[in-house]
Amino acid sequence: MSDDGRHAVTIIALLGSVFSPYYVAARGRDAGEPLDHCAMNVALYGPGRSQWALTERRKHTIERGPDALVIGPSVMEWRDGDLLVSFDETTSHFPSLLQNRLRGQVRLMLRSAPPAPIHLDAAGRHTWAPIAPIARAEVTLSHPQLRFSGSAYLDSNAGEEPLEAGFTGWNWARAAPGTHDGSGRTRSTERAEVSVSYGVTRRDGSHMLVARAFDTQGESREISARSTRPFGRTGWGLSRTLAVDPGTAPRLVRTLEDTPFYARSLAEASLGGQQGIVVHEQLSLERFAQPWVRLLIPFRMRRTR
Repeated sequence: MSDDGRHAVTIIALLGSVFSPYYVAARGRDAGEPLDHCAMNVALYGPGRSQWALTERRKHTIERGPDALVIGPSVMEWRDGDLLVSFDETTSHFPSLLQNRLRGQVRLMLRSAPPAPIHLDAAGRHTWAPIAPIARAEVTLSHPQLRFSGSAYLDSNAGEEPLEAGFTGWNWARAAPGTHDGSGRTRSTERAEVSVSYGVTRRDGSHMLVARAFDTQGESREISARSTRPFGRTGWGLSRTLAVDPGTAPRLVRTLEDTPFYARSLAEASLGGQQGIVVHEQLSLERFAQPWVRLLIPFRMRRTR
């Protein structure tokens, strides 16, 4: 997210895209090769219309190594301790029928040591690794022409089974180290630590909530005093919940993504004694499993042969 809060970019490398209806169908035929369902998802947010690119690519376009990942025309690679992401993607058909290019580069500069991965289920089939809870990003785009820098975050998820096999849903949030409201008004300087929460509802009905404050040395402290509060439904009727300090309530600032099963939002909340803007994600895997939802997903993605 830019320092003035006006722009943000999200990039997700998907190997065996967990939300691909084509991958779901292939698994049903016992033909689910994960590397035949990969994508470099790029989303750009700003004062105007957001742009979204998600193109599923086949195995022959994928290259993996210890320091680099190539998915079609886009690359993630480690260079001198920084993560450099170069992308050249085409936006999806919806919400705009006019397709555009999303081309540019993001340099992610880590400011914290990676903490240990965390198992999200009792069997250890699903793992979350907050690789860099605190980072800086330099964003340079040629299509559209845009440059900004700001706070950043890097994590990874890995699983040995489909998400919907282990969970019915989850919510995740990270407090931005600079506190702004998304309109360009910055109200504080960058903090020495950030708060991250991850709440999951497992398929067996049990719950797990991780809430930690991370510092630049890779150390973390548990935020033991917290409560989960709702902060409004999306346009698709998806309930959003967020871990906050007891006695406080989150406030919705902006909805960035609104889909039948997933939402990305900005909210103002207090967690770990720190009031600020958080980036929030809500996922309903019960919704994702519905056939009508899987019929809609191809409108937000492209697929190459």
